[in-house]
Amino acid sequence: MHRGDTRARPGETLAAAGSGRYQAGMEPKKVLFACVHNAGRSQMAAAWFGALADASRARAVSAGTQPGARVHPEVVAAMREVGIDLEHVTPQPLTDELSAGATILVTMGCGEACPWVAGAQVLDWPLEDPKGQPLEKVRAIRDEVRARVAALVEAEGWSRR
Repeated sequence: MHRGDTRARPGETLAAAGSGRYQAGMEPKKVLFACVHNAGRSQMAAAWFGALADASRARAVSAGTQPGARVHPEVVAAMREVGIDLEHVTPQPLTDELSAGATILVTMGCGEACPWVAGAQVLDWPLEDPKGQPLEKVRAIRDEVRARVAALVEAEGWSRR
């Protein structure tokens, strides 16, 4: 997997970029959130997606190109504050098997190390890495991730209703 040129332009919705919206009777879409270590941003995004999206319409997975040993403790603490427990979540590698069937790939600040998944619409969210940041900064990153996930879920018609 490598970087491709099928990214939506900044500010462009996925629908505008050609992914299409959910329609009743369709198989749930698969969204893949990826960063380098799968220990911060992508974990937060997948957790928020699970909390905000209708699982019958879309589901999320997260992975990293060089997964860490555990989710960053500061991320665990910040997510715990909003009722999401990532304590026992283990980062996982981005593999062909895991990415198979993904309709959307959201990369997060991995620059040239960002993966590319054949057939997936790609969005790049240039989010700061929360590793080693003070809790106040991690909260701000957490809240930005939530806002972006909420906008994606709403734009694609995947909201819980």
